[in-house]
Amino acid sequence: MKEPSKLPSAWVSLIPFVFLTAILSVVIRVFGSGALDGASQVSLLLAAALVTAISMIFYKVSWEQLEEGILDNVRSVGTAIIVLFLIGAVAGSWMASGIVPMMIYYGMNIITPKIFLFATCLICALISVMTGSSWTTIATIGVALIGIGTAQGYSPGWTAGAIISGAYFGDKISPLSDTTTLASSSTGTPLFTHIRYMMKTTIPSFVIAITVFLVVSLCHSSEPGSTAAEFASDLSGSFRLTPWLMVTPLITALLISRKTPALLTLFIASLLGIVTALIFQPQILWHISTGQPVGDFAGLGFRDAFRGCMLTVYGPTSISVGNPQLDELIATNGITGMLPTVFLVISASAFGGALVGSGMLVSLTRMLQKGIRSTFGLVSSTVGTGIFCDMITGDQYLSIILTGSLYKELYREKGYENRLLSRSVEDSATVCSVLIPWNSCGMTQATILKVATPEYLPFCLFNIISPLMSILVAALGWKIRKRSAG
Repeated sequence: MKEPSKLPSAWVSLIPFVFLTAILSVVIRVFGSGALDGASQVSLLLAAALVTAISMIFYKVSWEQLEEGILDNVRSVGTAIIVLFLIGAVAGSWMASGIVPMMIYYGMNIITPKIFLFATCLICALISVMTGSSWTTIATIGVALIGIGTAQGYSPGWTAGAIISGAYFGDKISPLSDTTTLASSSTGTPLFTHIRYMMKTTIPSFVIAITVFLVVSLCHSSEPGSTAAEFASDLSGSFRLTPWLMVTPLITALLISRKTPALLTLFIASLLGIVTALIFQPQILWHISTGQPVGDFAGLGFRDAFRGCMLTVYGPTSISVGNPQLDELIATNGITGMLPTVFLVISASAFGGALVGSGMLVSLTRMLQKGIRSTFGLVSSTVGTGIFCDMITGDQYLSIILTGSLYKELYREKGYENRLLSRSVEDSATVCSVLIPWNSCGMTQATILKVATPEYLPFCLFNIISPLMSILVAALGWKIRKRSAG
């Protein structure tokens, strides 16, 4: 795209961000956790309109120039939108097939007081990987684990820290996670390339965190709780839980390891989930189709099988196992549940495209570039910006998009791979959002777990270590290559 003849100054280019911050603060105050249902997206479109107005009135940028920037940006996220839809399909099919419930069932059976924090972190990590949602994991299993931990004499801060650490680790590396997809798409990084590269900072951070949780658990003594047994009993009473259910995740893992394209991998994973549900959980598909209790199942006809499979893929669906907390966990929204995120991606792309077309993004990039002299400085600046955006926007999704958009051109100019940017964004904007009391993540988790953000913050070890690990790896230069180096 041709650069405008007269670029806005960096200070003028900050005006849309100040406006966006102001309107988002009102949106979050008014809508709370429902801000992402549409109000945040409208805020982005209003910010894009402000960029357009400033550019056309004061800098004589043509509408065609701005439109080209917006359309190019929106087109660039086309694949990510399809990926998001397939993620919804996988989430629904893996839940109805019993794959995720099986992981919950076996995870719950390993909880004992002597390894409680360790097991809590590990279980939340596994469930979050399988569901792709830290919020869902925390709001369901997390609530139960808070109760178990209290009964076993653990402080709410320690238990909440273990829950959040595990949930955000799983969310961060799951191909089903919308934040992971958002970070990769907003920086132009293939999804599985992004996930594999994140492992170099994420795995060490998680190992350190879970080791600390293990040591603290081993030094603690208490009586075992009964909630885990109740959960396991409810799941086994409704689903047919068998090791054969692991075939689908194993095939999916094999496809990922062989670097199969994300679209193909997710499509196969969702298809295998449906086949698995037809073979092992016909009663669940019948329940989804008819709404009748699982215990009344007498056989699955073609109509109910077809209807159950379709509803599972596009959602929303609810599966009743007789326990409200578990019912909430295993309820899925399928493809329908991804529509707000798709709306957000398109709105943010329009805002980013307007910034590109107006030349504002170029001005901001040049301002940032002046103070950066090394890989360490570049990554540190990115991490700091991600956390700062978490603070000023109050939302991790917007922080991911804004940080990625702001640094994408700078990384390209300096010759760094996009995957370094996407990892730096995830190591900051994604995992640190829950540590900020006024961020939507911090507010939501504090409300759900009934533990104040400052109380659990010191114990969210994974979330604290991740940005520091990202900066440390950059300082060491480990596995960081420039494009010219291959």
